[in-house]
Amino acid sequence: MGRIVALDYGKVRTGIAVTDELQLIASGLTTVATSGLLEFLRNYVGEEQVERFVVGEPKQMDNTPSESEALILPFLQKLGNAFPEIPVERQDERFTSKMAVQSMLESGLKKKKRRDKALVDEISATLILQAYLNRNS
Repeated sequence: MGRIVALDYGKVRTGIAVTDELQLIASGLTTVATSGLLEFLRNYVGEEQVERFVVGEPKQMDNTPSESEALILPFLQKLGNAFPEIPVERQDERFTSKMAVQSMLESGLKKKKRRDKALVDEISATLILQAYLNRNS
């Protein structure tokens, strides 16, 4: 069994989370500049067995795609071309950023750390991955 890699794709940076080999636990991995995301993923896939990618799907409250979906669609094409053997699935990512900030508050992180957008993106990717695991268990 390989790992599942989740991406909270953004224009500037992308949060990344992964499962363990048994696909039981979602953990934040890192946040990378979106411009270097495919290179990072190539290196990661070269070192780890990856079974699938899960990319956050931003939606409005009425279930229509949000504006940022227009940025994600071209990336999905590039991801599929770079890794044709690895399936890509989508996971609703509504409220993940708010939930990430809330979890940072509840864990007692100082205000300066809570302003770290890279950390918010990594936690958001973890929440996307956990929701995917919950949906598919």
